[in-house]
Amino acid sequence: MSTTVKQIASSAASKQDEEAGLSTPKPTGKNANYKGFVAGVFSGIAKLSVGHPFDTIKVRLQTSTKTQFTGPIDCLLQTVRKEGFSGLYKGATPPLIGWMCMDSLMLGSLTLYRRLLNENVFQPLRARPTSQHIWKSDAEREKLPPVGHGMAGMLAGWTVSFIAAPIEHVKARLQIQYQANKSQRLYSGPLDCTRRIYTSHGLPGLWHGLRATLLFRTFFFFWWGSYDLFTTYLTTHTSLSTPAINFWAGGLSAQVYWLTSYPSDVVKQRIMTDPLEVGKRKYPRWRDAARAVYREGGARGYWRGFVPCFLRAFPANAAALVAFEGVMRHLD
Repeated sequence: MSTTVKQIASSAASKQDEEAGLSTPKPTGKNANYKGFVAGVFSGIAKLSVGHPFDTIKVRLQTSTKTQFTGPIDCLLQTVRKEGFSGLYKGATPPLIGWMCMDSLMLGSLTLYRRLLNENVFQPLRARPTSQHIWKSDAEREKLPPVGHGMAGMLAGWTVSFIAAPIEHVKARLQIQYQANKSQRLYSGPLDCTRRIYTSHGLPGLWHGLRATLLFRTFFFFWWGSYDLFTTYLTTHTSLSTPAINFWAGGLSAQVYWLTSYPSDVVKQRIMTDPLEVGKRKYPRWRDAARAVYREGGARGYWRGFVPCFLRAFPANAAALVAFEGVMRHLD
């Protein structure tokens, strides 16, 4: 292949990957890294708007007894009948602000980790004379592999856990308040919940469940690794538009993520809704909560509430990824 033809092919492949949201960021200015953080804000808004009702049902099923709700439909009907439609959006204020902050940090750091891993790990490896990639086109050599996307996702998951833990902690405690009358609830809202926890237990109380959150978000490896695989396949084998590719790849990769991570989320929710007082605490360690779930429901206990979560995962994350990739393209 001549140099000119190779350059044209490389340029075309690079452009195709960039339009689908696959290209690794290559900042040219000192402020170029801001794009992922800005686009993540819009991703968070889209995710919350679509997914919070599903999340409320999921958390209530995860933390309730079998006698309280017979299943997700019963939980939905009871919630709407007793608390109105707004009951499905209980605890929505923390994640509205939280998802904007979390997705901004998660997707911004994901974009940064992708670039750092590509520049400092994968490109040096592929530049070796013994590498099988040495004979490939420039675009193929420069593309971050799926395992690199997975590693970047895992690192981004750990990074965002430090702000996700207190937000999800407050949200979970608000979601399990079943009283329709506000005056009967322990917490009047997210600020009151945060203040009470901080006053009684300090910062460690707010970050209760951090280690469980870190473990849960380790499975971001499968989310972002599969997102790259789905995007590549749809770009290569279909004639879908770029937003449609982002939608389907985002939704399908989210399903992969929840299939691998859901049991750890059940344990995390148990820990986050456990009484904070030392004498009243049921689960002082992660394994205590995991054993309690198994003791109460067997292996199926780790999948309680999975249906609303699985139904939520596709539309919420598909919308979020369309928003993220669309803003990224606009900023580019």
